[in-house]
Amino acid sequence: MEAGSAETEQPLEMEVEEEEVAPIYKEPPKIKLLEESVVNRIAAGEVVQRPVSAVKELVENSLDADSTSISVVVKDGGLKLIQVSDDGHGIRYEDLPILCERHTTSKLSHFEDLQTIQSMGFRGEALASMTYVGHVTVTTIMKGQLHGYRATYRDGVMEQEPKPCAAVKGTQIMVENLFYNMIARRKTLQNSADDYPKIVDLLSRFAIHHINVSFSCRKHGAARADVHSVATSSRLDAIRSVYGVSVARNLIKIEAFDDESSSSVFKMEGFISNSNYIGKKITMVLFINNRLVECGALKRAVEIVYSATLPKASKPFIYMSIILPSEHVDVNVHPTKREVSLLHQEIIIEKIQSAVESRLRNSNECRTFQEQTVDASTSSLLATQKDSPKNRTPPSSQTPKSEKVPVHKMVRIDSLDPAGRLHAYLQATPSSQADKSSLASIRSAIRQRRNPRETADLTSVQELVNIIDSNYHSGLLDTIRNCTYIGMADEVFALIQHNTHLYLANVVNLSKELMYQQVLRRFAHFNAIQLSDPAPLADLLMLALKEEDLDAEGEENYDLKEKIAEMNIQLLKQKAEMLQEYFGIHIDTNGNLSRLPVILDQYTPDMDRVPEFVLCLGNDVDWDDEKICFQTIAAALGNFYAMHPPLLPNPSGEGLQFYKRRVSSNCHQAGGGSSKDADDAAVESEYDDELLADAENAWAHREWSIQHILFPSMRLFFKPLTSMASNGTFVRVASLEKLYKIFERC
Repeated sequence: MEAGSAETEQPLEMEVEEEEVAPIYKEPPKIKLLEESVVNRIAAGEVVQRPVSAVKELVENSLDADSTSISVVVKDGGLKLIQVSDDGHGIRYEDLPILCERHTTSKLSHFEDLQTIQSMGFRGEALASMTYVGHVTVTTIMKGQLHGYRATYRDGVMEQEPKPCAAVKGTQIMVENLFYNMIARRKTLQNSADDYPKIVDLLSRFAIHHINVSFSCRKHGAARADVHSVATSSRLDAIRSVYGVSVARNLIKIEAFDDESSSSVFKMEGFISNSNYIGKKITMVLFINNRLVECGALKRAVEIVYSATLPKASKPFIYMSIILPSEHVDVNVHPTKREVSLLHQEIIIEKIQSAVESRLRNSNECRTFQEQTVDASTSSLLATQKDSPKNRTPPSSQTPKSEKVPVHKMVRIDSLDPAGRLHAYLQATPSSQADKSSLASIRSAIRQRRNPRETADLTSVQELVNIIDSNYHSGLLDTIRNCTYIGMADEVFALIQHNTHLYLANVVNLSKELMYQQVLRRFAHFNAIQLSDPAPLADLLMLALKEEDLDAEGEENYDLKEKIAEMNIQLLKQKAEMLQEYFGIHIDTNGNLSRLPVILDQYTPDMDRVPEFVLCLGNDVDWDDEKICFQTIAAALGNFYAMHPPLLPNPSGEGLQFYKRRVSSNCHQAGGGSSKDADDAAVESEYDDELLADAENAWAHREWSIQHILFPSMRLFFKPLTSMASNGTFVRVASLEKLYKIFERC
């Protein structure tokens, strides 16, 4: 009992002890004024959330400067370097000291100015914020100045007086080591997906809206620009240039407006995808008063229309530009200006949604299907299953150890890197030229063909090969073996670099001679290209004769052509066994061409030139002398397999006019549509899309073959003729040593 009572009394004693402890009084924390540097860094973290935020601010400043060309270079997703260059009006020298201070701007003076603001920036926080989270360097020159100025900034303050320097028109701003003093954010961005795709997407959106400005975006050190648009007068051309033909061909124009001053006053125009477009995710490009913004409510409203209107709807592509009175838009609602607030927003969205639904239903009721007329007498009979190469860029090879050489003798590119240079700044090639084989496999296949025992033992063939081996130009041979392909200068000439010299090379002449030499070296050892359908020689010869004599008419002329064709058919049938055994050209007993030789692996000739080749075999070959016979057949094959420009005009230049067509608007008128809808239809079908796509594929395939098949093969096999040094096949257009002499004099 005593023990039990002791146990019961113990907690009571503990309770008494707890009651005796006096509570500790804590004073409330003291409110103090934050240091200005802390305030500025907090604000900078809100304005510049990611590298893409900095790029957006800088590009918008360039647009405010009336620039016509804006170039962006990014390194490590923007964390190490963001460089934005423009050709705008520049910055005054006297403004440079306060350029990067907070709330310094040339866009407004009073708060009321926000009601009529037309510029992209207005708060004067972008550059200041960047100086608090990165190292900023500004180089600028104004029109009429003899030299520019360069200044560096840190924490909103110019570090030293601006230094005079050489500069091109406009302003260049470099932001280095972004978030160097915000460890947590920098690590988060380094561990996340690269910000570079977001920057590319941002520049793509600017490029299709500001069509009077050229945009370029690439990674630091890369030859290829991932965004490259040029100023144009057509919005549809800009979309085609940036997003591709497959997107542009499936867009329909849309407009909506409301001019009642009592409610919402706005005007909207743009393009939306039709029922033929297939996309994995929605792409919505929205500009309000020329300001790139997002509007979740409008985006959801449009998505609802697509899911309800089209069966099995894919994600749409939408571009809209909305113009409102400035006083109806509040631009100061988001730190990064990503969103705006609209007066009568619900009414505007409802009217745009109705316009989209109406336009989409009309386009779905009157769908357009492309058709192609097939003529059995044309060379389309020879359609073969061509490999469609994919324009792949292989990993860059390691740069050899640098040696100290004079600056004027430095080679400016890696000669071991086979990737193209010039075409990186041109319109992207269509995706239809995809090929599953890599460049490594192509080169491996080419090297496997280097077997000297393949040359036939016939004395006449050996003599022809000896002529090639003993009469080549050693200087041109070194140029070919060690040159770097830059790109196509025009339809015939390619630009190549050898050491410090730049040359124009005639690819038609080079490919013709290469094919001729390969025919002789592979004599009697050819693989075969099997035609999908045997082609009658009679049809081929008649087609070639008609092309040669387009102006001739009458039955007598036709009878003469038939006689010439019949004579050639009989001749080629007599020589079929020899053509098959020595050259891999198979002609059956019925006079049908069914197989052609493989002269270069992975390369198929232009089948539209088969009729000309067959006529050449019949008319131009001397069958009486063995050596001359083999020489003329090899020359005919060389001309046929040479990389001539495609027969369709080049759509990237003036040849684009060839593909324009007039489209009847009967479909819209029959359905009761307005003349405005008919005009929209004419705009949508301005070009023959199918023919245009074929031409783009043909030209892209040719350029891919020149870069990845012709020049690698020439490095391995080609022996350039001595005459090529003087007949215009090679033309030296620039020399670094001479350029240095010129600039030294300047």
